[in-house]
Amino acid sequence: MEKLYSIQEVSQILGMSKDTLRYYDRIGIVSPFRKDNRYRRYSRDDLIDLMNIQIMQYADFTLDEIKGKLGFRKMEIIDSAYCEEVASFLDAKNAEMRKKINHLEKVSRLLNLAAETLRDFNNESDQGLAEFVRELYKDIRGNEPGISKEGCDYHQD
Repeated sequence: MEKLYSIQEVSQILGMSKDTLRYYDRIGIVSPFRKDNRYRRYSRDDLIDLMNIQIMQYADFTLDEIKGKLGFRKMEIIDSAYCEEVASFLDAKNAEMRKKINHLEKVSRLLNLAAETLRDFNNESDQGLAEFVRELYKDIRGNEPGISKEGCDYHQD
């Protein structure tokens, strides 16, 4: 007979709050077995599902995405069209992540340049920062700002 786990045990094993586990049951994302006393009893497969949910949330999936697209483990017969749909969804999610990574790398570079410029303020470092800011602005707005280059680069000493 397969071991079943109480909500307390699952909470301790996976580091999830009991409220979260109850919520997942309520929305139907993981629905554990219930005995006559109505206590939730989690199977090994339920624990695996919960671990997968934690991993997918770490990968920035929403609960709706997890529930809607990634429930194929419970399917009796794996449908190839459904698998292709999920694979396309994962490809789109990956492209979205790549865009976020690119954005965060630019923000990180901006912050580094700004900090370096402030630590060793000189005309050359200021020009480098100003050029990078102009390039970022082009990315954001799709064109050069309406302010003249001289207006951006002019500093009073």
